[in-house]
Amino acid sequence: MSRVVHTGQALVDVVVDVPGLPRRGGNAMATSYERYAGGSVNVLVAAARTGAEAVHAGSVGRGPNGDLVRQTLDAEKVRLATDPVEGEDTGICFVMIEPSAERTFVTTQGAERRITPASLDRCAPQDGDLVCVTGYTLLGETCAPLLDWLESLTADVVVVLDPSAPFAQLPDDVRDRMLAVTDVWTSNAQEAQELTGADSIEASVESVADRLGKSAVVIVRDGPKGCHLREAGRITYLSGYPQHPVDTNGAGDAHTGVLTAERALGADWTTAATRANAAGAIKVTRKGPATAPTRAEVDAFLARQPAR
Repeated sequence: MSRVVHTGQALVDVVVDVPGLPRRGGNAMATSYERYAGGSVNVLVAAARTGAEAVHAGSVGRGPNGDLVRQTLDAEKVRLATDPVEGEDTGICFVMIEPSAERTFVTTQGAERRITPASLDRCAPQDGDLVCVTGYTLLGETCAPLLDWLESLTADVVVVLDPSAPFAQLPDDVRDRMLAVTDVWTSNAQEAQELTGADSIEASVESVADRLGKSAVVIVRDGPKGCHLREAGRITYLSGYPQHPVDTNGAGDAHTGVLTAERALGADWTTAATRANAAGAIKVTRKGPATAPTRAEVDAFLARQPAR
């Protein structure tokens, strides 16, 4: 069986609900406070709950944050391929969630940035594995070791890029090296359009595909509306399942986790993306980032939907 392997940062999300973002120099009174394991953990939990074997290839520190990450991964039966980073804790992502479910982040850096090609290789990549990459790892000290390692992989390892917000602003040479090894692009519409400058989602899908190899797959999410899938030169629109959102933090990660897990389990891309749309719809109705549904919950959700 193929595995879902994530190379990105496992962080701790420190989450507060606020009535609105404070003005500069001002203050907002939070109505709730929670700590969750987040970052790459969100994708891996979604993959594991779908039934795929999931492996975290990144680094995790020693301390309260690193302990929470390890406890969460262990509870979901996600394997951590590396030993703890001694003397440094994992960083946090401070998340402010507004009543609209929109979220704003401030992130610190810690032990999750201590990667090398050798540490990444401890996940022992196998042909058919889906190796997930986030654009945040292409920032700073993690960029060079990640790219060097990705370029060493065999052609039968599937590299899945979630470009995230920073990708369009990265140096040209970094973007070019990453795109050269990317087999699957999965992003939201804004990220695709910021890279390509296209004036529509369909145009951005084609423009992203033009930057990748001929056999590459492109998925561009459009929030509750669903996603566009480009495979073998053809674009298919797969409609979403709009819900009343309470927390959008981690919804894209749930989509990516289910998408890659379904492929690891043998599904075609259309089936995988359809189930990922359903998982994202369920996720936004739940508080917390790593709250993706199980396979049975996705089955039940889809069974309740009217025929399309």
